[in-house]
Amino acid sequence: MVLDKDVAKKTAELLLQINAIKLDPENPFTWASGWKSPIYCDNRIMLSFPEVRRFVGRQMAKQVEKLYGKPDVIAGVATGAIGIGLLVAEALDLPFVYVRPEPKSHGRQNQIEGQIEEGQSVVVIEDLISTGKSSLNAVRALKSKNVALKGMIAIFTYGFDIASTNFTQEDVALYTLSDYDHLIQQASETNYIKESQLQTLLQWKSNPQQWKQ
Repeated sequence: MVLDKDVAKKTAELLLQINAIKLDPENPFTWASGWKSPIYCDNRIMLSFPEVRRFVGRQMAKQVEKLYGKPDVIAGVATGAIGIGLLVAEALDLPFVYVRPEPKSHGRQNQIEGQIEEGQSVVVIEDLISTGKSSLNAVRALKSKNVALKGMIAIFTYGFDIASTNFTQEDVALYTLSDYDHLIQQASETNYIKESQLQTLLQWKSNPQQWKQ
């Protein structure tokens, strides 16, 4: 769910400007899942742009406070949300941890890096939501430590129905700075994409698993 439409529009504008989001309907990308897609999102690029990362970090910190007050800990999902999660924690002057996809195979075999204690409240920071599988894997790792998980805030979501279903089943509230609809609207209004490309992008969103160029 997007909380602020103006922030959603501005976030989409910035991500397009720095090419963190690439739209190429004529030459679709292949995701790790095998899905073909006319869009590819890599929000980690924004870490190389101070003004953009400050904007995103501040907005996420504001939304954390608006929704949850000040939790005890901010958690970032590795690897994409480590950088932005740390910026949010710094803005709120809070402890930070990050969650690996799986426990390390050596050393202390940690999946959660950093200090978090049973009963502490935590908000999870994520960079991108597609199906939600990796994000919710991090949530389950945190829950196994018996912490009070308040919710998750991400930079961007594709808005897939499967993600909504997955988050509902896990009983996790998800909020994002921006989403696919705001991105496509911004790209169309600024002539970043042509009308024919717009139709392709809308068709893909309606059935991404079966989409073919």
